Order: sequence, then structure tokens, then C-alpha cells
Amino acid sequence: MAISKIQDAGVSLTSAALPAGSVLQVVQGTFSAEAETSSSTYADTGLTASITPSSASNKILVIVTMAGVGKGDNNTSCLIRTLRDATVIDTTRDIGYTASTASNYIGTVSLTVLDSPATTSAITYKTQFASAANNSRARVCSSNSTSYITLMEIAA
Repeated sequence: MAISKIQDAGVSLTSAALPAGSVLQVVQGTFSAEAETSSSTYADTGLTASITPSSASNKILVIVTMAGVGKGDNNTSCLIRTLRDATVIDTTRDIGYTASTASNYIGTVSLTVLDSPATTSAITYKTQFASAANNSRARVCSSNSTSYITLMEIAA
């Protein structure tokens, strides 16, 4: 079968010409260094990515795939949250909770949120984690497994 080639006829397609719901750009960040905390104070996981929206009315679809998530001994769980700059936009609770002192490393956790940043300035998304009970280990990227954050600008 022959391959067809569309010739440039001087037509340019801008993001403004695309229909609502179109993906305008995609950015991905990765991180793979194990992090552990026994504190209920949130700490950065190291997973981050930045994007500059082309219109203040567009949305950003944030997809987090956090690998190697779990909790150690004592009766606790791992907490993970997603932030846009310093603003919390999503929180996931009780990851790995067992109602016992048993360790529980569940593997990969996915978090998805459709954010409306209302800006055309560069913004940074990141994840943080904590131990729910402030007395036991919560861990992400166990054994240096790779985690991902994907940002998609969606046309309004």
C-alpha cells in the first residue's frame, strides 16, 4: 500500500482552531528515588512537572502513577496529595491501610484530577506524601521504582 503525503498548502492550524476537549500539549515528569517518612507532615516525593497553558480558560488533566507505595509497621496508612504550585488540588487517603501492624506495600497508585488553573503562566505540579498516624513508615518509589506525572492541556 502506498503512503499518502499531504502537501502544505499554506494552511496553519493553531490551538485556537481546535475543538473543545482537544489535547494541546503533553508534558511528563518521572522520579525513581525511594522516599520514606514517619511524619504526618507532608513531604515532597520528588515527582514534579511544569506546563505553561496557552489559554487561561483551558484545563490541565493531571495523571499521577505513583509506584512502590505502602506503609510499614504500626496501624497507619500512606497519604498522597497533588499540588499545583502551593495549592492542594487532590488528596488520596488510607493507601495500604490494614487495620493492623502488618506492613503493606501495594505497588502502584494512580491519581487523576482535572484542574482549572486559570492562568497562562508556567505552573508546576508535584506530589507529596505523609504517614497518616505519625508513628510508622510510609513509602513511595520503593526499591527505586519509577513514578510518573503526566500533564495534558485540554482546550476549553
